[in-house]
Amino acid sequence: METSQNIIELNDVSVSFDGKIALSSLSLLIKKGERIALIGPSGAGKSTLLNVLSLSNVSGTGNIMIDGQPPSFYRNRKVRAKKIGVIRQQFDLVNALPVIHNVLAGKLADWSLFRSVLSLVIPQEKIMAEQALSRVGLGHKILEQTGSLSGGEQQRVAFARLLVQQPEIILADEPVASLDPARAEDVLGILTKLVQEENQTLITSLHSVDYAKKYFTRVIGLREGGMVFDLPVDQLTDRHLKELYKLRETSE
Repeated sequence: METSQNIIELNDVSVSFDGKIALSSLSLLIKKGERIALIGPSGAGKSTLLNVLSLSNVSGTGNIMIDGQPPSFYRNRKVRAKKIGVIRQQFDLVNALPVIHNVLAGKLADWSLFRSVLSLVIPQEKIMAEQALSRVGLGHKILEQTGSLSGGEQQRVAFARLLVQQPEIILADEPVASLDPARAEDVLGILTKLVQEENQTLITSLHSVDYAKKYFTRVIGLREGGMVFDLPVDQLTDRHLKELYKLRETSE
C-alpha cells in the first residue's frame, strides 16, 4: 500500500548555530500522506527542522533521505519544487501584484524565463489559477491586488499557489501565527482538507496544541533541539504536554 512508504527519513541529524545546539541527534520516519504537527516552546528547533526538511542550506551532521533520495538529488530547482513546497508565516507573496500572478508563481520552476516574464503581462495557464483559487474559496478575487486581501485570504492565496505547484510534501512554518482564532481555524481546515484530497504529506509547526489535536494525525514534541515525544494525536496526554513545556528551575 502506497501510504506505508517512508517519504522522509532522518537519521541522527544534528544542527548547531554559533555553538548553540538547534537540533540534537534527531531520527525520524515520516510516511506518505501523514499530517504531522511540530509543537514545543520557542527555540525548540521546529523551524530548524523544517529548514532541514526543505533542503535549505542548513549545515549539520547525519543523514537525510527524501523519497529514497539524498539531498544532492534535489539540487535541480524543478525536481525540488515537485517534491517539496513551503509555506511561511509571511506567506511570501508579492503584495503589489494581482492574486493571479502570485498563484501562478507556483509554476515558475516549470516555466522558461521567457514564459515566466510573459506571464507577468499575459497570465499563462489562467484556468489552472482559477481552479486553484476556487478550491480555496477565492475564485472571485483572482484579479484583485494581493496586498488588499486580509491575512487569512493571503494565506489561502499561498495555498492556491501550492495547488498549482503540486509538491508531494508541504512544510508549513507557523502558517496561522498572524491570524485571529476564527481565521486560523478556517485556514487550517482548508489546508488539511487540500492535502488529504491530494494525498500530500504535511508537516507544520504550531504554537497551539488544540490545533495540533484537531487537524493533525501525529504530533512531535520538540524541546531544546531534542525530541520529547512522537505520538499519534489520540495518544497525546496532559502528562506529555507538561513534560514538553515544563519550566527549568532557576535560582535567584
